[in-house]
Amino acid sequence: MNKLIAGIAVAAAALLGSRQAFAQPAKPTIVLVHGAFADSSSWNGVIEILEKDGYPVIAAADPLRGVRSDADYISSILSSIASPIVLVGHSYGGSVISLAASGHANVKALVYVSAFAPDAGETAAGLSGKFPGSTLGSALAPPVMLPGDGADLYVQRDRFHEQFAADVPAAQARLMAAEQRPIAQAALNEASGEPAWRTIPCWFVYGDADRNIPPQALAFMAQRARSRHTVVVKGASHVVMVSHPAPVAALIERAATAQ
Repeated sequence: MNKLIAGIAVAAAALLGSRQAFAQPAKPTIVLVHGAFADSSSWNGVIEILEKDGYPVIAAADPLRGVRSDADYISSILSSIASPIVLVGHSYGGSVISLAASGHANVKALVYVSAFAPDAGETAAGLSGKFPGSTLGSALAPPVMLPGDGADLYVQRDRFHEQFAADVPAAQARLMAAEQRPIAQAALNEASGEPAWRTIPCWFVYGDADRNIPPQALAFMAQRARSRHTVVVKGASHVVMVSHPAPVAALIERAATAQ
């Protein structure tokens, strides 16, 4: 009887081992970093798709205070994740992920969503003005002065829809305008450091009707960073992840499964 029980145990262990050998590896964690004048809820449509497809997702709250300090904050989140990571940034969030990924061997891919991908020494403001087409400057409200030194920037409420989210329903754009998070004025003029896109594979997606970052600038940055695959969504605004979550999620998943 003891031999029979031992034999069953060995067989069960062998069967379990064979199942584990053919088990699918855990999917990477997707870390989403929003940009200026937005918050983590801007990823809601993308998150729904990713989670339905089995991906663990973290939508980080970007402080929007400065490129280096924001990158350090996001880096601390990355340090808490043991699994492989796909790091995704929107708009100014692209500047943040370009620094935050450095030193994290488990970051396997960077995805830029209507996002800056600055080289060392470049600024978000400088890249926006590198090519014609951005109308953000005239749509900004007067700076809100902060105690001590510095100022916060917002998009004018009555200009938010046309400037930031032209292809989003008006009612939704009104909510986004009310919920917008300000960015420190200095952050848009802070020079970036050595970018992680030089060593980590990257992917790009943006709309050809972006009024914040000129599409020509986005194309330039994608080409310079040797984007593995670039998706241009026809008619999409700066918040392509809000108006067209499906192609954004599809590109993230493409990056997640790339070899």
